[in-house]
Amino acid sequence: MTSTEERTRRPGGRSFVRDLVVVVALAVLASFLIKTFLIQSFYIPSQSMENTLLGDPGHHDRILVDRLVPGAIPLQRGDVVVFEDPGGWLARDGAPAPARAPDPLQRLIGVVNPFGADSDDHLVKRVIGLPGDRVACCDARGRMSVNGTPIDEPYVHLPPGVTAVSQDRFDVVVPPGRLWVMGDNRDESADSRYNRDTPSKGFVPVGDVTGRAFVVSWPVSRWSWLSSHPTTFAEVPAPVAAR
Repeated sequence: MTSTEERTRRPGGRSFVRDLVVVVALAVLASFLIKTFLIQSFYIPSQSMENTLLGDPGHHDRILVDRLVPGAIPLQRGDVVVFEDPGGWLARDGAPAPARAPDPLQRLIGVVNPFGADSDDHLVKRVIGLPGDRVACCDARGRMSVNGTPIDEPYVHLPPGVTAVSQDRFDVVVPPGRLWVMGDNRDESADSRYNRDTPSKGFVPVGDVTGRAFVVSWPVSRWSWLSSHPTTFAEVPAPVAAR
């Protein structure tokens, strides 16, 4: 091979490497932006949302979360949300304790993969009360009420023979900037009801919400859209202070 031929080929090799680096960098940037601003994946670590979401041993659903909620899109009653532990909730909810900080390689993989699991310090519950709402339980038929209106909750999972949607009675008004959340599996969910002695007083700061879960993405046999059950809350009036 002559020196002229070597000079001719070398620029092509450098061009390929340069293009490859650009493609990889763009892929990493796109994945980071998707995970940060649009969609993120979480696995279900406990049984607190059954039968809507499965989290028992050997059957961990994976969900996709819309990160535009609640930033660009407001929360609604009935939304299934993923949120950071407000402090002391995880240990009571049957979810694993937060893992140790990942090493640099694990952090890089988490950035590159927009659908990587990120559930060690998050919980999944359903929004029942928005800021200003009065949430109480239970009436003579075992129903919960929001702003004085009883609601029928088709998503609630109760043991056989149990009709009351909560074994513990409560009557709370949700403070500004906070949410009242509950698990669909009411007897197996350490939700707002059982965290009133924590720093958050049982309420979840809206700022701690990562996003709204909108689909079960895995396993394939469980693929389904997640409903906010708007008809359940359709008759609920606005809080008194907002009228």
